[in-house]
Formats: sequence, structure tokens, C-alpha cells
Amino acid sequence: MRRLALAMIGLAALLLCPAGPAPHAQAATTERIVVDRHTGLAIDGFDPVAYFTDGAARMGVIEFEASAGGAIWRFANASNRAAFVEHPEIYAPQFGGYDPVGIARGVPVQGNALVWLVSGQRLYLFEREDSRDAFAADPTHYLAQARQQWPALLATLAE
Repeated sequence: MRRLALAMIGLAALLLCPAGPAPHAQAATTERIVVDRHTGLAIDGFDPVAYFTDGAARMGVIEFEASAGGAIWRFANASNRAAFVEHPEIYAPQFGGYDPVGIARGVPVQGNALVWLVSGQRLYLFEREDSRDAFAADPTHYLAQARQQWPALLATLAE
């Protein structure tokens, strides 16, 4: 009887717990800016200014941090930090780091810091490469729809 009880507990644990190791902490999708819920880091700690200056996704370092919009932003160097602090509206990903293709559909889908595009001097993050490619083919179309949807979606996201 005791073995049966232990077997039932083990089976319940397997059914209730995800298989394998815990996945990398996902960013919260109920925030106005996508941040890691455990660290408060925006865009997984990547330097938002580096997308513009280096044309690449570069990790920021803890020595060069700034807080803006309820998120912690990291930078590769002091000059990138200074540029962001002076103009976060330029360097922060548009739509709070949500995929603009998802926003255009009315769904706040978190963007991936490694799937990005600078278009019209603004940074956009995308969930997947196919979303980025669709956006790149017709940014005017997606931006018009996303800008129309964004105010209503923004109202549903926690501050």
C-alpha cells in the first residue's frame, strides 16, 4: 500500500512539473516595457544603443546601468549609457520591446533581443525572424496598424 501511495505521488509530481530543467526566465508580458521578471533587465541585458552604433546586439555590463521606464538597462560603455539617458525615446525598443507585427495584430508578443531591426532610426525587436522579415518588407503597413493598436494594448499592460 505504501509503495502504491509513493508511486501515485511520483506520478502526480511528473504530471504537474515541467519535464527537464527550468527554462531561461522569460520576460514578463504584462508590463509596458518587456523586462525579465527576476532581474528587472530590459532586452535581456543587451545594450540598446549598440544596435545603432555597432549595428549589432552587444551585451551590456553591470558597471554601466541606468534605470528608465521602470526597467534596468545595461550598456557596453559609458558613452552609450550617456546617449541613452539623454534620449531613451530614440534608443529604447519601440512598443516597449514587443514585436510590432504582434502589436499590429492586437497581441503583445515579447520581442527577442537577437531578432531586431533598426528602421526609420528606431529599434524594433521581433519574436521570430519571419516577423522581422515581413516587417522589413513593408514597415509602413505594420507601423500604421501597430500605432493604431498600441494605445489600447498599452492600457491593458501593468505600469
